[in-house]
Amino acid sequence: MWLLAIAVMMAVLKALVHNGTLDIAWVANLSWWWVIGLFGLTSVWWAYADASGFTRRKVMERVDARKAERLRKSREALGAAARKRK
Repeated sequence: MWLLAIAVMMAVLKALVHNGTLDIAWVANLSWWWVIGLFGLTSVWWAYADASGFTRRKVMERVDARKAERLRKSREALGAAARKRK
C-alpha cells in the first residue's frame, strides 16, 4: 500500500510541476515513465502478493491474533467472576 501512496504522490507532484503550480527542479527533471513505472511496480507487487498467498496469510494472522485476544479476555473475565463468588 505504501508503494501506491508513493506513486500517487509522485503523480500529483509531477502534474503540479507540469501545470506550473509548483517549481521543484528534481520533479521537473523526472520523466513521466518513472511515475508510470511506480504504478506498474505496484500492480506487479499486488499480483505477486495475491498469487503467493502473502495477503491471505497476513489476514489470517490478524484474525488469529484477535481470536486469541478475545479468548484471553474471556478467560480473565471467567476467572474474575469465579474469584468473586468464593
